[in-house]
Amino acid sequence: MLSLPLLGALVLGWTGPAAAADSGAADAPEVARAKYLWSQSPHGRLLERLLPPSIEPRELPEPASEGARLTTRYCVQCHYLPNPRMHTADNWIIVVLRMVWRMQGKGNLGVLMKEMMDNVAAPTEQETAVLTQYLRKHGQKEMDLHDPALESEAGKMYIIACTQCHALPDPRQHTLREWPIVVERMKRHMAWANTVVGVDSLKTVPVLETQEIVRFLQRHARAEPENK
Repeated sequence: MLSLPLLGALVLGWTGPAAAADSGAADAPEVARAKYLWSQSPHGRLLERLLPPSIEPRELPEPASEGARLTTRYCVQCHYLPNPRMHTADNWIIVVLRMVWRMQGKGNLGVLMKEMMDNVAAPTEQETAVLTQYLRKHGQKEMDLHDPALESEAGKMYIIACTQCHALPDPRQHTLREWPIVVERMKRHMAWANTVVGVDSLKTVPVLETQEIVRFLQRHARAEPENK
């Protein structure tokens, strides 16, 4: 359930989140059917590059909650499982609305989904409300783009690198020790996304050195707990 550029991440030879789903979604008949259809799709190899396999169901916030279950149940029908932090709380309202519309087979992309997968299930009105509330609760906490810190060269580099894929994270979400790990994970996602079929202009650019970005994030990070 992602924004338009990420909608088409239909996975060929699924080896990501659904395959490791502790929730049991990987064994559901509709998932098995979808896996087969993705493997047969002439669009699979191209579309799978648009969304990295970044998170597994067991790694979702509150993984045993109904919201996490519904996220896995419906989102993996069409693409790799999205991290709730891919969108802000406000953005998730529109994203969920758009994705439910498509799962219902409406609009041009809805028709495409029906042609490529079949048997795509859409959440009920009550499930949509639970799903939206869950994703909003755990959505990205965005940094104020008017923050003076972003006027520095490191701040500008941070904006350029990170807003290519998601809202700009507030540095206070992680500690000084945590940010290097987070940035390294994001570098792997960007490297994965840059493995594209086609011209170089499709690649995520610019490819930036991240050391200065890490230092920027650490300067504005959340303080370490005193017991550490």
